[in-house]
Amino acid sequence: MRYGICQLSIVPMRAEPSDPSELVNQVLYGEHFKVVEQRKQWSRIKLSHDKYEGWIDNKQYIEISEEEYAFAKAQQTTLTTDPVQFITTEHNQLLTVVLGSSVENIALLKDSYDGNSHTGKTTRAQLVETALLYLKTPYLWGGRTTFGIDCSGFTQMVYRLNGFDLKRDASQQATQGEALSFIEESEPGDLAFFDNAEGIITHVGIIMEDNYIIHAHGEVRIDRLDHSGIYNVHKGVHTHKLRVIKKII
Repeated sequence: MRYGICQLSIVPMRAEPSDPSELVNQVLYGEHFKVVEQRKQWSRIKLSHDKYEGWIDNKQYIEISEEEYAFAKAQQTTLTTDPVQFITTEHNQLLTVVLGSSVENIALLKDSYDGNSHTGKTTRAQLVETALLYLKTPYLWGGRTTFGIDCSGFTQMVYRLNGFDLKRDASQQATQGEALSFIEESEPGDLAFFDNAEGIITHVGIIMEDNYIIHAHGEVRIDRLDHSGIYNVHKGVHTHKLRVIKKII
């Protein structure tokens, strides 16, 4: 088994080993992983923090030893908390990194960082505050950053920045936590899941106070939430059909 760590700001993870292939995820600076299959130009990796798999370019990561991977995995996650910050590389160059980049294993990359960061769990109240940092971020399938994010990437990053683990996709996240029977039982920070005509969960958002929801749909936006689903006041229509509400923490 081989292992790696991301030394670049944002690395695309693709469904197949080719540049035109679908973007399914992004690997952020400092995230480490197992290399489950390696080819001449591409590697299929499994991220350590959520076990998500996909293909990345071999030129866009640094290989580390099994001992270094074990060391990295044992460290308490420390994430950058500013929308944009800078890493100073070992060659004294500045590297731009985004909100939620991992800096607990920066020594493995021989880089340095003296910006704002957070380690450990916060309170439920902080979840919505963190979610608002992503407001107006454009929707991007497979995205995990303030420059482009999808619905489940958004919920995962908000929870991750507060010390809580969510799986990557909406359908996977829906398997976590405790189901609630009514919207009235929910609290800010709970997750609402929505399904399509076939009954497949395809969307997720974070519940706010007073029956509002923040979610990534075209952009990270705030809409109304009722027993039918998400109601877009500007368009005067329901855009998503409510399936279940989950209390994760």
